[in-house]
Amino acid sequence: MSAQARKSPLRASQGTTRSTALRAIPSQPDQSDIRQATLSDYATHLRASNNKHGRPYQEKTVRSYVESVKALDAWMSKAGVEGDFTSVDVITLNLFFRAYHQEHEQGGTNTVQRNLRPFFLWLEEEYDHANPYRDKKFQRYAPPSAGKPKTLSADFISDLLKVTGNGSPRVREFEKLRDHAIIRVLTEGLRAEELLSLRLDSLHLEQGLLQVVPLKDARATGEGRVIPVQPKTAVALTRYLRARESHKLSDSDWLWLGTRNRGHLTYSGLYRLLNRRAQEAGYDSVSPHQFRHTATDDMLSAGMSGEDVMTIQGWKDPTMLRRYAADMAASRAVKAVRKLGDRY
Repeated sequence: MSAQARKSPLRASQGTTRSTALRAIPSQPDQSDIRQATLSDYATHLRASNNKHGRPYQEKTVRSYVESVKALDAWMSKAGVEGDFTSVDVITLNLFFRAYHQEHEQGGTNTVQRNLRPFFLWLEEEYDHANPYRDKKFQRYAPPSAGKPKTLSADFISDLLKVTGNGSPRVREFEKLRDHAIIRVLTEGLRAEELLSLRLDSLHLEQGLLQVVPLKDARATGEGRVIPVQPKTAVALTRYLRARESHKLSDSDWLWLGTRNRGHLTYSGLYRLLNRRAQEAGYDSVSPHQFRHTATDDMLSAGMSGEDVMTIQGWKDPTMLRRYAADMAASRAVKAVRKLGDRY
């Protein structure tokens, strides 16, 4: 009987194989290969480092930063720019952003410009590279000016709540109770990621409060800001929690669970949920972040001080307050003047 090849009893280490393949450098590497190796090192640096708050970078942030560097690498290859990333001076970087702006306009260019800043800070520290962001000739692209108002109408929110049961105690369907509670919580002004990060211990419904973990920060006991919720929001959450008890994954710490006994809700699931409900109510698509603009306008219209609004929304810089408040500033000003009535 012919001898058969013996199989290894050892567990295959896919991670080691993949890592070796990534770090293998050709005998005659071109500049693109060197840039790819640098990019790999940069991604490792981000995952092994903390942000300015002293906490690990979120994987979403890492991907955004890496994708921006990939865009620069692709442009260098297409434009025939020789050299690795340390050859990029202020003139080269300005040319890249000019080309990027032609295809992605103001908003996208501003985002990539912000995302590349940490990369050149890293090159400055690791390779003693002259940081082009510090050069006076560096051309900055400002954020896009505010367009049409992002504030949602009261009729839209009302109709959205109606198609999810309108808070009726007779509703027993898990999906409707969950969606209704989510919409209610969004009206409190939470960011989408903050809402999705809520866990069971984030709720303090007997006091009518939610504890929101800071965005981009690691979860730690006692951290995060406290948000008072409307009475109807507390009721909606209570009813959802009762329905949640019958879910297969009810032991999970995550607050929001998927339908058909699936795991915790993701951003794509939240986006589909909102737009499905919007279509049922007869409206166009909507972004979860528009609820945050609306909550800011609601609080300012109710006479809350800018300082209190900043506290609730989790802003330390008044620039964000002005940016969000700009959507309906003219409307609020007109209403304020009309309240004065006849002054003479």
